[in-house]
Amino acid sequence: MSPPTTPRTTPDDTAPDNAPGTSPGAPPASLTRTLRPLLAPLAISIALPLALYYALRAGGMAQWQALLLSSIVPAGHAVAQAVRTRRAEVFDLLIVALLLVSAGTSLISGSPRVLLLKDAGLPAVLGLWILGTLWAARPFAYRFGERLRGPDGASAAELAWQERPEFRSALRRLTLLWAAGQLLDAGLSTLEALTLPVDAVPVIGRFQSLTLLAVVVVVTVRGSRAFRARHGISLFAAQPTTSS
Repeated sequence: MSPPTTPRTTPDDTAPDNAPGTSPGAPPASLTRTLRPLLAPLAISIALPLALYYALRAGGMAQWQALLLSSIVPAGHAVAQAVRTRRAEVFDLLIVALLLVSAGTSLISGSPRVLLLKDAGLPAVLGLWILGTLWAARPFAYRFGERLRGPDGASAAELAWQERPEFRSALRRLTLLWAAGQLLDAGLSTLEALTLPVDAVPVIGRFQSLTLLAVVVVVTVRGSRAFRARHGISLFAAQPTTSS
């Protein structure tokens, strides 16, 4: 499961546990603001294709045709987004490219398992790309943090990157964590596509991807909070704080 695009807002590692006017145990307001815009992409990428596939199968459509048509939903959304914003994201292009390749191969081979392997190809490519950013000027976790910090926190984060080795190490570890999660998802998806009953793979794969993503997110949030408590500086806040 690929990491969804997030809005530019401060993550919950910097928000108070209970803001004024909220009940104890309620999710921090910043976390709610961060997660709400993710619901639509998750619905388009997971819920709608899954529901469409099983509806088509219930109507008697062949497995490979149902898989192909249900895959058009996220691909069509990616194309529509590119047209609307007049900018094509690499992730969206990857979705469309994998669909076209797997659809063409499936038409030739007649095997629905080729289309199932598409769902393993996406996290595999994404995981390798995230892993490759460890050798780039800034790793994936740092770039992901830019979406949360916004322009106001860019200079503070850059200063922390330059002067705090523990800041760099923590972001590299989180990058490795996200890469490992994607590659594990790809490996399990490949095994399932080749061995499990075809009709069982879509629902198992989707829940698997969501579970792995949830685990990675929880570890990331807890790790960032622990880092802030230990070093007095936030990994993702708009303005890193220092210990008093």
